[in-house]
Amino acid sequence: MKKTASNRPIAGKSFNWRRVLVVVLVWMALFSLYAQIVGPGREPTRLAYSEFKQAVENGRVRQVTFRGRRITGTFKAEEAEGEKRRGQDGGGGNDASGGADGFSTVLPEVEDRGLMPLLTDREVVVAAEQQQENWFWPLILAMLPWLLLIGFFVYSGNKMQERMTGQARGMFGFGKSKAKRFRENGSGVTFSDVAGLDNAKKEFREIVSFLKAPERFLRLGAALPNGVLMVGPPGVGKTLLAKAVAGEAGVPFFSISGSEFIEMFVGVGASRVRDMFAQAKKAAPAMIFIDELDAIGRARGAGLGGGHDEREQTLNQILAEMDGFSPRDSVIVIAATNRPDVLDTALVRPGRFDRRIHLELPQKQARKKILEIHLHRTRHADDIDMEDMARRTVGLSGADLKNLVNEAALLAARRGEEQVTRQALETARDKILMGLEREEVVEERERRIVACHEAGHALVATFMPEGDPLQKVTIIPRGRALGATEQIPEEDRRNLSRRYLQDRVAIMLGGRAAEHLVFSDRSTGAGDDLKMATQLVRRMVCQWGMSDTLGPVTFTTGDAHPFLGKTLSAPRDHSEATARLIDQEVRAMLTAAEKRAETVVVENRSTLDALTAALLDRETLTGSEIEQLLLRSDGVSGK
Repeated sequence: MKKTASNRPIAGKSFNWRRVLVVVLVWMALFSLYAQIVGPGREPTRLAYSEFKQAVENGRVRQVTFRGRRITGTFKAEEAEGEKRRGQDGGGGNDASGGADGFSTVLPEVEDRGLMPLLTDREVVVAAEQQQENWFWPLILAMLPWLLLIGFFVYSGNKMQERMTGQARGMFGFGKSKAKRFRENGSGVTFSDVAGLDNAKKEFREIVSFLKAPERFLRLGAALPNGVLMVGPPGVGKTLLAKAVAGEAGVPFFSISGSEFIEMFVGVGASRVRDMFAQAKKAAPAMIFIDELDAIGRARGAGLGGGHDEREQTLNQILAEMDGFSPRDSVIVIAATNRPDVLDTALVRPGRFDRRIHLELPQKQARKKILEIHLHRTRHADDIDMEDMARRTVGLSGADLKNLVNEAALLAARRGEEQVTRQALETARDKILMGLEREEVVEERERRIVACHEAGHALVATFMPEGDPLQKVTIIPRGRALGATEQIPEEDRRNLSRRYLQDRVAIMLGGRAAEHLVFSDRSTGAGDDLKMATQLVRRMVCQWGMSDTLGPVTFTTGDAHPFLGKTLSAPRDHSEATARLIDQEVRAMLTAAEKRAETVVVENRSTLDALTAALLDRETLTGSEIEQLLLRSDGVSGK
């Protein structure tokens, strides 16, 4: 078989006529056997019932057989010759094409009591058989050639797919690996296609160098790491980076998901693991990528979710295969997961997964590069500010940014625009972060409450010293929210101070404070604000030691179950008195933050009313518009 420059197999052999000849011969043999079993295939002469009785009365009938209401029989020798001659002349019976020595007819529905005496008088041999005919074996023999022919083409197609893709299919490949094999440079991805992740790419460049020239390292006694575990949140680029490593190294790349090992039959997963590693060793130097490793690598013997025999046997086989690597196998296993806490300790120890690479969400410059890569594949306007869009997409992963550009392109196409504009990106961003814009009409009083609530958030955010700059305030309903206040930090924050968190809690409670001041009442609109504020303050107290009363101590409030991903129970490492003290401290910090917010809205009531009126009029205010409104009002513009 010949190979192209990319090492993809191409057709280099003629069609295998030997297999076709064998199938045709088997078909002919079975057809001949079928003909011998069911007879020569000639239909007897069909007679009307009256013609049949006339033939019996004339003494021409030798034998009859009853099968239900159907009667078959044969003529006497001299009559058969006459029938045969008449059939050749075209005048015998109702169907002269049939056999002239036999006949068939059907009994009428009306019972003929004189038939049996007539047959007895004319000395006709009478036989009877069951009505049900033996059709099963003739049917099987008739269908068998077609089944063999179909099976041949299915088998040939599976073998061809196996040669082209390296994957076994069908009933012959039940225990074979389902890993997708990419040939050299088959992934089509390199490090230049991966924006950000500079530290991870630096680690992988050493592995690429080893895969390209393993002799240089082996000569010094160095061994390639058996495995590399990539850990990071969903959408951060783990799979893309693995493809880039294979593309840079130019080696065969086997890709499979952890769930593809698991079947209902015990032992199938282990068989697939053995087959996948055997294929990789034959193609060495090569790379194996296992996505979602936690699907098969969860801790063993953990009770709930940890007693599946098939999963544990698959995990044991992976451990055995990785231990069986020799330094000259030149096969590296790269795995990815976003749940490293649930992995079995035997799997992640040195000697199996020797390296662990943490991938974080992209920072500002990385987000800018990712947007440029995806926008480069679209027709976009020149007025798009990549720096500003990267600044306004804090917390989005690479997959989210790709989806952002795609949503903008879809929106531009629906509007009939010729290119992706800045406005399309803005709308797509709001859709991803806040949800779809709702069409229902909100009554006037509810609009006033929402506008006052969002104006309170914006006002408190303006006067908090550590608050992030305002980007946009809107009362257009999106998703589950009736309005939103958006703040964007100037730079990505990696370390949060206590003052910043206290100001953030006060901003969350600013809407509630404004509602109480203007309407002397409180609504359910502050429900999410209270939930987020309470969670943040509890973390400040229990995890980050930011309480003066409790001091520099952390407190466990609950353990997340490793298999369900949520808290089943709430074991505590502190007493009831300490728990009561924690509750009191959380309440005190929330009350202090609300008082700070109330002070701001009371002292700047005129500014609050002006913001509320502007929101009712325009529905959406940008940060610059809010700043201009503050300058024209009696409030103070600075913080």
